[in-house]
Amino acid sequence: MEKVLITGISGGQGQLLARRLARVTEVCGADIVPWEGAGAGIRVHRVDLRKRRFEDVVRTERPTAVVHMGFIRHFQQGERLRHDVNVRGTKQLMDHCVKYGVKQLVVLSSSYVYGAFAENPYYMDEDFPLSASRSYPEIRDLVEVDTISSSFIWQHPEISTCVLRPVNVLGTHVHSMIASYLALPRVPTVMGYDPMLQFIAEGDLCEAIVLALERQVRGVFNVVGPGEVPLHTTVSEVGAIAWPVPRPVARLLFDRFFQWGLWNYPAGVLDYLTYPVSLSGARFMEQAGYEPKVSLREIFRAMRRTT
Repeated sequence: MEKVLITGISGGQGQLLARRLARVTEVCGADIVPWEGAGAGIRVHRVDLRKRRFEDVVRTERPTAVVHMGFIRHFQQGERLRHDVNVRGTKQLMDHCVKYGVKQLVVLSSSYVYGAFAENPYYMDEDFPLSASRSYPEIRDLVEVDTISSSFIWQHPEISTCVLRPVNVLGTHVHSMIASYLALPRVPTVMGYDPMLQFIAEGDLCEAIVLALERQVRGVFNVVGPGEVPLHTTVSEVGAIAWPVPRPVARLLFDRFFQWGLWNYPAGVLDYLTYPVSLSGARFMEQAGYEPKVSLREIFRAMRRTT
């Protein structure tokens, strides 16, 4: 890794990764949000991935590796903009990688792309179909990004491409949707259901990305944490109070409040509070030598301090 370019570098996970990589290689990044105090050795370009100026960044920086995490993952922006940034932005990034000789590409996807269904088996591997769009249409753009990234692996064998699908990420720097949900003083749950959830610490995810770069891992991989735990136990461990709501009532409220802009979670997210999405991370552990270091207790303790 002579030089790594990180998209979405100003986000919490991007900053953690940049500082980690800066110890061993040259780091630059692109984001529409500024990063004040990035520190020496980290260059941040304030630019939109969809614009010509981003191609100029890739052309002039000439990175040997790219880590792509510059996505809109929340729902505060409109669906059209979200799709344009995530899907068209990813396609253009891939075109630039081909044109300017990038040797490695790591795309940060999500475990959510599998979808949450009653028939899901435990410990799904990477060959399981991506079905999230069936019940959660709001994230079909992320499913599409994952699909085109997986296809890119075979279309361009000259670029060592790796797609990582991490489970729920928690930490004091990362502002994930699950973290916002668990930060509520009274956490709504689906009455009668207590699905098993998997979590990974933000630092462990950083190390997984670094390993993917260092080992030049190629393919699609689930990235898991130290174990799984029931939802209600998770709520208790972070110091919140579970608020069970009948599923029909919860779906109606989620749907209405989301449409009115009073709630950040569309109704589709209820399936992830009802049915398990349990992944096997054996393939990445074997090929990259990855092993999570932060325990569930430590993850929840860090979250408890911020709630």
